[in-house]
Amino acid sequence: MKTTSYYPVLMTDDVEKTKAFYVDHFRFQALFDADWYVHLQSTEDKRVNLGIVKGDHETIPAAGRGTTQSLLINFEVADPDAVYERVKAAGLNILLPLRDEAFGQRHFIVADPNGVLIDVIKPIPPSEEFAEQYKAEPWAG
Repeated sequence: MKTTSYYPVLMTDDVEKTKAFYVDHFRFQALFDADWYVHLQSTEDKRVNLGIVKGDHETIPAAGRGTTQSLLINFEVADPDAVYERVKAAGLNILLPLRDEAFGQRHFIVADPNGVLIDVIKPIPPSEEFAEQYKAEPWAG
């Protein structure tokens, strides 16, 4: 199988509210916009896409209908400090404040209206303890 694209699709009860969250706070734009499904694309990188679907829509098999829960989405960015200040000023509930991790990340975590966690990350050099676990150096660019 040759994969030509990959993106998550969040199932929700409120497509419009979820769309607005990602457009307003994470710089997405709608490429397809219906009341039951929205396809979003980053305004900064067209390879970054996200789908949002009404969790009880007929295209979802009955056994899989519902809402997305217990999911963590990572957005790797060049400047997490700037994003942090922007979402903080917007009044988003910050679940994990901006901080550096010994395993090699500068990051913070917020939640979308459905409870999906969003981890905004920049790779940084890890501590010596963690450096040997890396097969490559993601913090090196």
